[in-house]
Amino acid sequence: MIQIKLLASILSCNFLKLEEEIKDAELVGCDMLHLDIMDGHFVPNITIGPDIVRQIHKATKLKLDVHLMVENPSFWSEKFINAGAYSITVHQEADYHLNRLINSIKGKNTRALVSINPATSPILLEYILEYIDGVLIMSVNPGFGGQAFIENSLKKIEYLSKFKYLHNLEFVIQVDGGVNLDNIKSLIDAGADEIIAGSALFKVNKSEFVKKFKELTRVTI
Repeated sequence: MIQIKLLASILSCNFLKLEEEIKDAELVGCDMLHLDIMDGHFVPNITIGPDIVRQIHKATKLKLDVHLMVENPSFWSEKFINAGAYSITVHQEADYHLNRLINSIKGKNTRALVSINPATSPILLEYILEYIDGVLIMSVNPGFGGQAFIENSLKKIEYLSKFKYLHNLEFVIQVDGGVNLDNIKSLIDAGADEIIAGSALFKVNKSEFVKKFKELTRVTI
């Protein structure tokens, strides 16, 4: 049986109660923490750096899925690996030497994923898919939480799921942005393996959300 994983995106949590929010996500059964790293250049927002990630790593048993929404990700990737990242996601749009960067991340025994923005075609990933551990489909324009899901993101998930099957590859498909209990089933049906939830998780009763998520997962598989 395929296990669909739920990743809690801390971008939407109450940062005045960060440790408490993380402990709650761990307690209710989230599989990983998703950390959005923004530099104010690649996206119009600024979040956290390696020192905060290092402290989060010490405060939780959950693996850290670090999404670098930054210019020059090759400069930052090792810093976040050293801070405790289990996964590093870099943007196709942000690095001219993507193959080299992916190999560098994987060479440090870290899961390596590539993300694409809403206007980027997954076809551009064709020659990197055999080398990576996953693709992150951004289903909103990156930078801020709480946005509405962009519906044609489903086509990207379906394309990647079919490509994976036809070429016998094993990369995971992640989805982030506008995820909620109304569209999770359609995401999984399209081929998503890892669902990233922010506002839909942290702005409601987390335990109830995870319970309903797992019910949807059982029905879908």
